[in-house]
This record gives sequence, structure tokens and C-alpha cells, in this order.
Amino acid sequence: MLNWCSRFNICCLLDNNDYPSSYHQFEAILAADAVATLQLPAGNAFDELLQFHNTHQDWLFGHLAYDLKNEVVPNLHSSNPDGSGFPDMFFFRPRIVLMLEKNQLSIGMENGMLDQAREIFQQCLEMPAAIADHTAAISQSLQSRLQHDAYIDAVKSLQDHILRGDCYEVNFCRESFIEDATVYPPALYHRLSTLSPAPFAAYYRLNDHYMVCSSPERFMQKKGHKIISQPIKGTSRKDKNPQVDEALKKALFNNAKERAENVMVVDLVRNDLSHTAVRGSVTVTELFGIYSFAQVHHMISTVAAELPPDLPFTEVLKQSFPMGSMTGAPKIKVMELIESHEKSRRGLYSGAVGYITPAGDFDFNVVIRSILYNATAKYLSFQTGSAITFYSDPEKEWEECLLKAAALRSVLSASETTVPSPGQ
Repeated sequence: MLNWCSRFNICCLLDNNDYPSSYHQFEAILAADAVATLQLPAGNAFDELLQFHNTHQDWLFGHLAYDLKNEVVPNLHSSNPDGSGFPDMFFFRPRIVLMLEKNQLSIGMENGMLDQAREIFQQCLEMPAAIADHTAAISQSLQSRLQHDAYIDAVKSLQDHILRGDCYEVNFCRESFIEDATVYPPALYHRLSTLSPAPFAAYYRLNDHYMVCSSPERFMQKKGHKIISQPIKGTSRKDKNPQVDEALKKALFNNAKERAENVMVVDLVRNDLSHTAVRGSVTVTELFGIYSFAQVHHMISTVAAELPPDLPFTEVLKQSFPMGSMTGAPKIKVMELIESHEKSRRGLYSGAVGYITPAGDFDFNVVIRSILYNATAKYLSFQTGSAITFYSDPEKEWEECLLKAAALRSVLSASETTVPSPGQ
């Protein structure tokens, strides 16, 4: 499916990598060949998305970039440089949708006939089973606009804000980038998925803009009148020794600091959902769930709510965006601090990629563990971050950013080395 869809200028492949979950609807879903598109800056984007959906009444795939925050909170702005250049919002209506589930492939097409579906199925089968890698390992050094001393000063400044009571926790991120980079994005996605398979992985192409994503986190899913959000806060390394690994999971579950951060983001999500939910329907269906991934264990909670039957689906997205796990609390204040202390626009990073069904249901991930690539500018970028609290050690936060950068760097260098990649 990945080899087949790479021929299209606009496509989106979402893959759960066989992670078990009662909330998953597909093993993989692929949309290709856009017949209608919507591209907008922050301003009136959510209303335009609703109108676009109402007009077409069809599947839509696309993204919400982080800077849609400027629409949600009008006094916010974004003036930092953005090398990857994704639009604030983009959705497309695909001509072809492939849905893979339980050894069954369903193919939907605009005005499609059975023989056309069979032809697409045959074309997929004729594609190579492996991804041909046309790219040599990248030799350029990673660059950043936020080097060590400036990073340390920024963390200390954020801690001063915490001490003054302006906020409790800030998700602070740092961009790493390579200029004049030449890569083959499908191969990059395959490397990333092999190194770190995740339940919300995505390969997303928007003409000359690419995202390869290995996200473990769901932003939000809507089914009928039911809505869930599943924020991640809390991370532990894994160990090859089963007894040690089980002890690490138990230690994560009992870690007071991790539990406190998880409760904070759960309360933030509860508040976000309460703006649109039926009164009294917001519940925490799972608190402090421990889930295992390729390199780490995560603490994940699930917040659920019921929506009024006449509520536009875009309203719950607008009221909850951007996700609290990638901002901090209180939300508006920390978004102001993020803008003033980070040196790059987040763009698609810490936004969301996913789909909307003809009925107005949807499922979106959180864009973390992701590499963004602008093929025309040959600009390759990824961001890493951590939760800054009053008790954070700035040097250790710096080292954590370097560790996460090393994990993604190993993907770029086609290294066989597996590097742990905790957190966002």
C-alpha cells in the first residue's frame, strides 16, 4: 500500500501496527488521489472545515497544525521561523480509500466500479513487498536555533514563571534541522516504523511536503455522540530482562511525579471537553494505564464524554485544540510562554493528523516522534521536548532532548542501532 500510494502527490496512510485496542477501527487506512482540497491559515479554518465537509459529505483526510491555536485564542500569534512550511490546516477528499482490517481489504472509490477496485487491489499486490531506499545516509550535522546556553536560560526563565504562579508545567520543545537534505520519504517512514512501531503511525504527503510519524498518542476520536481523548504523561525505559521490565512498569505506575503530571493533563482534557459535552457526561474511564511500546512504557489515561446530537463535530476539535499534553497548564498562558521561549514554529509538530468520516466521526493522532520534510527547500526537521516543572533540572532536560534527537538521527543515518526515545 505504501509503495502504491507514493505515486500520488497527496496521500495519507495511517497504520496502528497491530497494537491491540478496543478503540481501533482499522489495522491501516489509506487515502489517495485528492479530488477536492481545503487549505487555510488560522482565522476561520474550523468553520470552513465544517462547510467543506457539509458540501462533500465524504471521507476527508488531513491535518491540524499547532498554530491553529491562533484561531482558538485570537490574541496569540506565531512569528518564529518555519522551515517545513505546512499550512495551518489542510484536508482533502480522496478519490480512493483503502481500509485494511482482519485480513480484509475494503476499497472505496468515487463513482467506483467493482472492476476498478479489483484493478487497484492487483496493483497493490504487484508492488514490491520491500521499500526501495533511494537515499544515502545523511551526513550533514544537525543544526538548532536553540543551543545549550540559550536552552538552559530558557528553562530557568520558565521555572521563574512557575515560581511566580503563572503556570504549573510547560511542554518546551527544541527543533533540530538539516538543510540541503535529500531523502526518499517512504523509506524514511519504513525505517522509523521498523525502529519504533506505534499505534498512530502515519505517512502523509502534501505535494512537496512530507511527514513520517511514529506517534503512540491519540488526540481525539469521535464515534457517534461519544468522544474520547487519551493523553500521555509518564514514561519509563524498557528492559530486556522480564523481571526488571515488570519492576520498571510498576515503578512508573507508582511514581508520584509522573502521576501528578498525568492528573494535571487529565484535568485539562476534562476541562476542554466540558465546553462542548453534555453536562455531567465527562468521565475518566481509565487513569494511569501503563502501556508498552517499542522502546518505552507510557502512562496513558482515557477521558470520555457524550456530545449533544446537534453539535458540529468541528466545535469539539476547536475547543480542545491544541492538545494539553503538548502545551501544559494553564493552557493559554503556557502557549504564550511557548511562543516567547521556543525559537522555531512548531508547524505540524504537536498538531494532529487523521480522518473525518462522511457521518462526521473522526480519529486524530498527536504529531510527535515525527520527521517533517520540505522536498523543494530540501529542509528536514524534527522537534523534541519535555515537561518543564519547578523541580526540573535544566541540564537533564537538555540531555533528554539530545537523547531523543539521537534516536531520530539514527533513522536518518539508516543506523541499525536502536536508541531509546522516551517522552515527546
